[in-house]
Amino acid sequence: MKTLVTGATGFVGSHVAGRLLSAGHTVRVLARRESDARALRGMDVERVEGDLRDPASLNRALAGVAWVFHVAADYRLWSPRPQEIYESNVAGTRNLLEAARRSGVERFIYTGTVATVAVDRLSLPTESTISSLNEMVGHYKRSKWLAEQAVLDAANSGVPAVIAMPTTPVGPGDWKPTPTGKIIVDFLTGKMPGYVETGLNFVAVEDVADGHLLAAEKGRIGERYLLGAENLTLKQVLDALSDATGIPAPRLKMPHAIALGYAYAENALSRILGRVPQVPVEAVKIARHNMFVDCSKALRELGFQASPVRAALERAVRWYEDNGYVRTGVRREVAAAA
Repeated sequence: MKTLVTGATGFVGSHVAGRLLSAGHTVRVLARRESDARALRGMDVERVEGDLRDPASLNRALAGVAWVFHVAADYRLWSPRPQEIYESNVAGTRNLLEAARRSGVERFIYTGTVATVAVDRLSLPTESTISSLNEMVGHYKRSKWLAEQAVLDAANSGVPAVIAMPTTPVGPGDWKPTPTGKIIVDFLTGKMPGYVETGLNFVAVEDVADGHLLAAEKGRIGERYLLGAENLTLKQVLDALSDATGIPAPRLKMPHAIALGYAYAENALSRILGRVPQVPVEAVKIARHNMFVDCSKALRELGFQASPVRAALERAVRWYEDNGYVRTGVRREVAAAA
């Protein structure tokens, strides 16, 4: 079976492509010319140059394809041109849905996000939680909410679409790195003097890839499936990283108001200096709310089994060290300085 993966040069997408190859699929990937393809090294995939904003390239990428895994997303919590996020995540998704409709694909798996359901409720949110655009903090979340609505509308009109919703993936292969990966790198390099009180659901990235294949094989059209493992506070994650590395976890718990004030000041300075902010305001605003969820639906309907998050964090640490994100010996130096 020939299968198209968008976003295969990214963290989750590369693992999805690898999982499909191991399952016997012929994998085609859609990637821009300038994409960093390190994540695809050693993978026997067919690369088609294109862009989600270019419908002609999507038609070429979909020729002869039976399944589509739309993993690509502009995952930034800060951008000098926020409209770019909507062009990729919303308009790009609509373009791919329309191309998939025309080509008659058998399955369309859309990689959503826990963010569209992880909103403040009296009980743990699930896939059936209804949220509003006004509850989405920042351009990334809003764009993913709008894209998800487009996928649900397409499913209602005949596109065989299923939504896989990873929570917070961790593990090896995060080349960019993602905002979550940056937290791990900052911890390893001693650039995290404190933390804010927040919580997320975490999951091994390898399990997320397995969950995508399960969603294609067993998922019901028009349904959403949360792919997650453990609800953990940021402090619990930092303690787990400390256990894995010997680096003491930060003890300073910063009030959200102070963290937000620092973020505004740092973002203003970054604009003057023409650099990317180290602490995006959007990230601090998101951290004010726990994003704990109930992921039991994927277990019941897909047979999704999640492995321990602590082991995934340890794999991530080793990978960052092996791939030059942490200078040789820096772990010992940071631990000694602490």
